[in-house]
Amino acid sequence: MQIIDAQSVHAPGIAAIYNDAVAHTTAVWNEQLIGADNRAAWLADRQAAGFPVLVALGSDDGARSADGVGTSGAADGPAGTGEVLGYATYGPWRAFDGYRHTVEHSVYVRGDQRGKGLGRTLMEALLERAAAQGIHVMVAGIEAGNTGSLILHEKLGFEKVGHLPQVGAKFGKWLDLVFLQKTLDQREVPPGR
Repeated sequence: MQIIDAQSVHAPGIAAIYNDAVAHTTAVWNEQLIGADNRAAWLADRQAAGFPVLVALGSDDGARSADGVGTSGAADGPAGTGEVLGYATYGPWRAFDGYRHTVEHSVYVRGDQRGKGLGRTLMEALLERAAAQGIHVMVAGIEAGNTGSLILHEKLGFEKVGHLPQVGAKFGKWLDLVFLQKTLDQREVPPGR
């Protein structure tokens, strides 16, 4: 398994993981499935804004479609070859200038890979990238019933800072949102612009 910066060829694998989360979990509060073209555009926008999208790649089973792309969204060749097992990213916490040192992140792991430590590996790589970019605070918004993700974040040093009851709905029930945050550095004052 390797963690690398996502490339456009990974968009189908990212879309498949995202769509599984949409269809079967409360990890994402959307109800509409998306296509690989949506994730390719999202990836390009994220990277153009200077935010990372990391993918965890495993060995490809060798299955190829007619266009040479693996069924997992993996392309032939050494760079980025393999199945997309999970992905992690961060982006702006809020759109105002004063929040520029704070990001909100997401981490998604393919269903058959959950509980194997991949989420932690992705999160550690993402935290390292955020620290290298000078990010001060990372925020997580997690559905209150997602105990696996809550435990993972607490083990990584995130602290619960808020609980918003019944702010979302999915699968015919109200959902609570828990906010956690981790301070990544000890700067007493923010850097200048």
